[in-house]
Amino acid sequence: MTDMLYTGPIPAEQEGELAMGVGRSETAPLSGPAVQGLNTTQNSQRPSTCCFCWCCCCSCSWNEDERRRRRKRISQDNKMESIPNCEACTKPSIEEMQLWAQSFDKLMRNPAGRNVFREFLRTEYSEENMLFWLACEDLKQEMNKKSMEEKVRSIYEDYISILSPKEVSLDARVREVINRKMQDPTPRTFEDAQLQIYTLMHRDSYPRFLSSSIYKSLLHGNSRSSSES
Repeated sequence: MTDMLYTGPIPAEQEGELAMGVGRSETAPLSGPAVQGLNTTQNSQRPSTCCFCWCCCCSCSWNEDERRRRRKRISQDNKMESIPNCEACTKPSIEEMQLWAQSFDKLMRNPAGRNVFREFLRTEYSEENMLFWLACEDLKQEMNKKSMEEKVRSIYEDYISILSPKEVSLDARVREVINRKMQDPTPRTFEDAQLQIYTLMHRDSYPRFLSSSIYKSLLHGNSRSSSES
């Protein structure tokens, strides 16, 4: 498999440029009393959101932590593995693995790096962020209209719907954009959402990954192998 390159916009480094919408909307292209009741119940259980950045405010952090706890309970209760196979790739060299620490972009451009990072995300019960990002990259390559529309619907149901256990954390503005684009789907329907999840992984998960035992043991293991050979 050839390397998958991130073709979406690169997130700005300045904090202020990533300020998002006010609250978290639970709107989705689903309707009916059951869904409306679910939305009302979920909204009533969540703390009120603040007017600052989606990735920094206390309420958004609470939502992300709550998702991880919920997924941990689901994993422990069901004791099921529904994780697709990892990407095919060659064994990374020590030089490649050292590059992963230079920037998040270099990590995400490397198939082996994505696999290792995904393994780390699984330990934090946030693997759905990588799965969503990969699904968006795959969607961008789809040229067949019927297949593209099926993939859009599948991505929505798997990662955007509030009914999904793999729902990713998105703010109100992005959800509203997705709902509008769902009326006339394209390969870039989830581009804004993909950027937001990319930024979330960059700022929230990537620093912990670099200091994790998964990355360090792999790096040190390859270092010993190279010195012995």
